[in-house]
Amino acid sequence: MNLLSGSTSILKGFYEISGVEVGQHFYWKIGGFQVHGQVLITSWVVIAILLGSAALAVRKPQTIPTGVQNFFEYVLEFIRDVSQTQIGEEYGPWVPFIGTMFLFIFVSNWSGALLPWKIIQLPQGELAAPTNDINTTVALALLTSVAYFYAGLTKKGFAYFGKYIQPTPILLPINILEDFTKPLSLSFRLFGNILADELVVVVLVSLVPLVVPIPVMFLGLFTSGIQALIFATLAAAYIGESIEGHH
Repeated sequence: MNLLSGSTSILKGFYEISGVEVGQHFYWKIGGFQVHGQVLITSWVVIAILLGSAALAVRKPQTIPTGVQNFFEYVLEFIRDVSQTQIGEEYGPWVPFIGTMFLFIFVSNWSGALLPWKIIQLPQGELAAPTNDINTTVALALLTSVAYFYAGLTKKGFAYFGKYIQPTPILLPINILEDFTKPLSLSFRLFGNILADELVVVVLVSLVPLVVPIPVMFLGLFTSGIQALIFATLAAAYIGESIEGHH
């Protein structure tokens, strides 16, 4: 009975932690679910920017690229290089996934630094970058986990799970725990850095609204780009690890 009571207390504690929020949120009721409306709004804006940019890049393709097409081809080559470096020879099918992750996170992060979300009034809560919400970063991390499990199972079948007892069965609990820590580290690293950057800018703007926040905003743009690159690189590395079967 004491053991059952202790387990119930632990579960109750986890439930209370899951209800902790940073700031106020604008909720929508969709069916029987409660979703963060401000995250959907800003995510749709980011997706519209990406789709509009892609349409602009392929509107009049040229054999010798110039201008916008040249820029987007450079971005594509950069994503290919990252994928090939981390995944290896079988990187080709994973370029769209890694590229989508990188571009969505990059534009989301920069939107928090460049777009004046705060001036748009909501009934409750306020707008911010999509990656400023833990639900977004956790969803991206879980997609990454699904991707590298899919990559391993597609390449090796059920023999993929043999990695959990390599190089010795004694490491089985640690190898299983590793698959839980990967999405946790991915999601909290991205969320924490973007949240901290926006909070620093907001505080400095309220204290010294003219000169001081500008260098911090430029530093935030640089940090936001690095965070997108880190997430995409780690996602590609996990996929490459599942395919090749090494650590």
